[in-house]
Amino acid sequence: MKFGGTSMAGIERIRHVAGLVKREVEAGNQAAVVVSAMAGETDRLVQFCREASSVYDPREYDVVVASGEQVTSGLLAITLQGMGLNARSYMGWQLPIMTSGHAAALIEGIDAQVLERVFDEGGIAVIPGFQGVTPAGDVTTLGRGGSDTSAVALAAAVKADCCDIYTDVDGVYTTDPRIVPRARKLPAVTYEEMLELASVGAKVLQTRSVGLAMREKVPVRVLSSFEDRPGTWVVGDDRIGEFDMERQLITGIAYDKNEARLTLTGVPHRAGSVAAVFAPLAEAGINVDMIVQSVPREGQESDLTFTVPTASLAHSKAILAERREAIGFDELLTDTNVVKVSAVGVGMRSNAGIAAQMFEALAGRGINILAISTSEIKVSVLIPEEYTELAVRVLHTSYGLDAEETG
Repeated sequence: MKFGGTSMAGIERIRHVAGLVKREVEAGNQAAVVVSAMAGETDRLVQFCREASSVYDPREYDVVVASGEQVTSGLLAITLQGMGLNARSYMGWQLPIMTSGHAAALIEGIDAQVLERVFDEGGIAVIPGFQGVTPAGDVTTLGRGGSDTSAVALAAAVKADCCDIYTDVDGVYTTDPRIVPRARKLPAVTYEEMLELASVGAKVLQTRSVGLAMREKVPVRVLSSFEDRPGTWVVGDDRIGEFDMERQLITGIAYDKNEARLTLTGVPHRAGSVAAVFAPLAEAGINVDMIVQSVPREGQESDLTFTVPTASLAHSKAILAERREAIGFDELLTDTNVVKVSAVGVGMRSNAGIAAQMFEALAGRGINILAISTSEIKVSVLIPEEYTELAVRVLHTSYGLDAEETG
């Protein structure tokens, strides 16, 4: 069981979480609980680090920001003990959860013996998410949203029946219900679909945690901490039919405003020009998404358009400006008033015309497409940000995802 920051925001909510844990134990289940820091606490700790020094040591940063989860794990253990349950907190280094690096560490392995002993003794282990330990004994953190990854990794280590992720939503929806009130909650999605949805803007689960769940074949269930309702299962293709018998070709529509568009005009049309643009961005760790290049006639120059995360825009501009002469482009244009809208679904593999349907639906409402990218189960378009809600609603209806009206 994993509980996010909103679920742990104060003693009353921690008592509520303890009640959910008690219910699982009384149902005969062995439970390990992973907790996030209280909502807003990690941001507060990160800000302290920035105020202490603009260039801080990643090792000491981890020491500071890992403390938020240590507080909530101790408080939940105390609360469970007050309910008569045999609960105890275990820090990442006590298990241990072995990791590499700092600030965005990778999990290298988990020793399950401590947890197995806790289960054998009828106990409940409460574990701070987001943290681990290096072979040298240094505390590490897994990057923002890392508690999801902690929970899935621990579930894999003890071969748990499932990993329940409790959050402030009651499952995965066909799109954002705030934009489309008739969005439907999905009984189940595949790991691949959840990976794509997470990567293009759906913020229910951290991408790394879904990838780990897929690799280790850990069934994940997204549940609400605040409403006792069925959630959404995230499982493999081979099990999806157990939970969702009436699957649509498209699973969901996602959007991401964290996109910035860059256009280089007058790029020389010769071998190596494109590599000269993207190689330095890759070396700087900047993730390039959509790429569109005009195809010039012989001897002419081309225009090259691509997108990067908004947070990487300034860095990207600086890198390209430094290499302007080497690349040979004329002008660098940027635009942050864009949004990426995506349709995701495993049904794309066996059905033609999904992309065409998207383009026609947008064209029918006068929405101009600025760039396109595809994968085996996803089609994404870049459009002007002002059309975000209209595009999401139009596509949701076009693919037959609207819930039927009731009442």
